Amino acid sequence: MKKKRQAEILSIIKEQTVENQDMLIKALAKRGYKVTQATVSRDINELRLEKNINDDGISCYSQITDEKKYDTIFHQSITGVDYAMNIVCLKCRSGLANAACATFDIMNPSGVVGTIAGDDTVFILTRTESDAKQLCEKIRKMI
Repeated sequence: MKKKRQAEILSIIKEQTVENQDMLIKALAKRGYKVTQATVSRDINELRLEKNINDDGISCYSQITDEKKYDTIFHQSITGVDYAMNIVCLKCRSGLANAACATFDIMNPSGVVGTIAGDDTVFILTRTESDAKQLCEKIRKMI
């Protein structure tokens, strides 16, 4: 029952704007799930839902995706990006280069030969200068 209800919650927040727990309780009731506020609160925590501002400027629930996690790590740790020939250099806040590099490695972008991280710098070796330029532009958009 719990897994079905939580799957229904994910379906609801994808289909409509849910601003608060009361709205979620009512949406669940329409789909045959009678739940308490405490149950919904636990489900929100277990599903790791967060409130974000949607395109209409409304604060509503959404699921944290891997892409959002990556965006957050990059946004918080990288302070600058540039390239020379086929090497991209990420400048990071002190101590965060390893986190940025590990996140980048998980993303597994094409054209990358390898990475190496220090305390506040990540070097990314790409196959060509064109790959480095494209990667640099992509990372600038993420930060």
